[in-house]
Amino acid sequence: MKNVVIILGPTASGKTKLSIEIAKLAGGEIISADSMQIYKYMDIGTAKPDMEEREGIRHYLMDEVYPDEEFSVARYQETALKYIKEIQSKNKLPIIVGGTGLYINSLIYNINFTETISDWKLREELKAEAEEKGNQYLHDKLQSIDPEAAAKIHVNDLKRIIRAIEVYEYTKQPISYHQEVSRQNPPEYNYILIGLNVDRKILYERIEKRVDLMLEKGLIDEVKKLVAMGYDKNTIAMQGIGYKEVLQYIRGEKPLDEVVYILKRDTRHYAKRQMTWFRRIPGVHWVDSDGNSEQEIVKNVSHYLATYGIIL
Repeated sequence: MKNVVIILGPTASGKTKLSIEIAKLAGGEIISADSMQIYKYMDIGTAKPDMEEREGIRHYLMDEVYPDEEFSVARYQETALKYIKEIQSKNKLPIIVGGTGLYINSLIYNINFTETISDWKLREELKAEAEEKGNQYLHDKLQSIDPEAAAKIHVNDLKRIIRAIEVYEYTKQPISYHQEVSRQNPPEYNYILIGLNVDRKILYERIEKRVDLMLEKGLIDEVKKLVAMGYDKNTIAMQGIGYKEVLQYIRGEKPLDEVVYILKRDTRHYAKRQMTWFRRIPGVHWVDSDGNSEQEIVKNVSHYLATYGIIL
């Protein structure tokens, strides 16, 4: 079984830099597991590494689709597996890097999406219910049919709440049941999981600095450009953290200082949810990325990968 490395962790934990260093040492190429970096024209707000930062390492699943395109986890899995094969055909090491737990789970648990249903009419009806009665109403509905899924899905994650209800409506089985059945089929690859752990206080400081840097780099102008291209608040990608907040400022709905406060707060909350998600994944080799230098982190990960016969 061939090896595939996965580097995971919360936003601002140092995944990008580590992945590029490991790719340079191990002869690897990188596949993004970030649900926002897949979009074209969205660079600053997604912390997408530019060509200089990539240091000649080829990256996949970045700039994959336009901001108004639907990109499901099933499509992610299918595309990522295609790129894994492509990288291996060149005798290189595939390195998956990102913080989107659903994307990572789809690979390591080999979740089967081939029999999933798409009922857009039902989705729109459920979305309308949420708009009229609130997300909590829909979350309570999910709680009544699939408590296990409801416990894992945040009340504000409307897309996943709707998806879980949709699966139950069609199959009369909770989505957690389908996921468990999928997990009984082993994945095609040996996924080696590396996690970056950061003290919460330090992580939050990094997040605040990152938001300030994004604004310095021109996040507001990036959002204005997207609006000028026809992408408004109803566009799928524009509902992502960073974009929806700046949109409120551009539209005159909130002052800039309030938008910055909300953006930092919501990014902190997102990072906390990411760590909760990743802590549930067994077999992760956790590395502290706050008390160690970049060189020490790379050395730690290199030694760990060497135990799997990966030459660094």
